[in-house]
Amino acid sequence: MQFDETDAKLLSLLGDNARTPVTELARKLDLARTTVQARIERLENAGVIAGYTLRLSAAARPPLQATVLVSIEPRTGPAVIGRLRSLAGVEVVHTTSGRFDLLVQVSAATTAELDETLDRIGEARGVRSSESLIHLSTKLDRGGR
Repeated sequence: MQFDETDAKLLSLLGDNARTPVTELARKLDLARTTVQARIERLENAGVIAGYTLRLSAAARPPLQATVLVSIEPRTGPAVIGRLRSLAGVEVVHTTSGRFDLLVQVSAATTAELDETLDRIGEARGVRSSESLIHLSTKLDRGGR
């Protein structure tokens, strides 16, 4: 689907705060409320807007975050991903190109919990190697945009 500059501005405003009232969006875009509502519905129906979600503040998220770079044996991807899916601390898994096959985002409330999750990832059948990167501080967060 093609979208224009106004759609891009609308998506940016919704990305900043998806709960912004349509009347306020219309005012910021200098459009009629019904026009903005129609654009939102068109973007939803086209799948550009896949849904709305809650973004927790840093204070409400588990205090420890890590990225785990995982190299797996050939043809073991589905089994490894199945194992990762079963681990409560695993939040997101991306396949990647390059030296590592998977990028795994992990969260934990304590260092012991994080260590346990990292151990479970490393011992999963099909995992060749892993490298853990503990997040220290967030310098930029565009909230999934």
